[in-house]
Amino acid sequence: MLIFFNKRLCFFIFFSLFMLPVSHAQEAYILGAGDKIAIKVFGQDDLSIESFLGNSGSVNYPFLGEVKVAGLSIKQVELAITQGLEGDYLVNPNVYVQVIEYRPFYIHGEVKQPGGYPYQPGMTINQAVALAGGLTDRADKDKISLYREADKKFKQQASLEHNVNAGDTITIEQRFF
Repeated sequence: MLIFFNKRLCFFIFFSLFMLPVSHAQEAYILGAGDKIAIKVFGQDDLSIESFLGNSGSVNYPFLGEVKVAGLSIKQVELAITQGLEGDYLVNPNVYVQVIEYRPFYIHGEVKQPGGYPYQPGMTINQAVALAGGLTDRADKDKISLYREADKKFKQQASLEHNVNAGDTITIEQRFF
């Protein structure tokens, strides 16, 4: 018996298995100014765009105009674009949204190279410190504060194991001898 594999099915299975870890991380990720995203509609190359999110948090999408995406998750954006295209423009649109480039996080205080660095999902303060060249000799590992951009909250006591989100600001205080 000859088994026939549909190319689309094979592609879907491969893509699903390959993207499982990223997909889960992106589901919880909330978009904001500074992110660069790609929106693709399967089989509709003219509806594929890449856009950098400015302060407005909106993208100009074909047929739909300005679509506000800041403050939404990837899944919420996919749903909004799907609902906008469904019916009037396409019968059953298959929309995929991906973060191409995350907005940076910031680290300052007692690190060797303070500044803004590219965010990666799952990053901890310890990893952020490593990106910034490590701690200085005067750094106090017990006096780390973290400002969460997403909810505008300041966390006085953070540890090196705390997770960092895109847009967060980390401050490493100086210890006194």
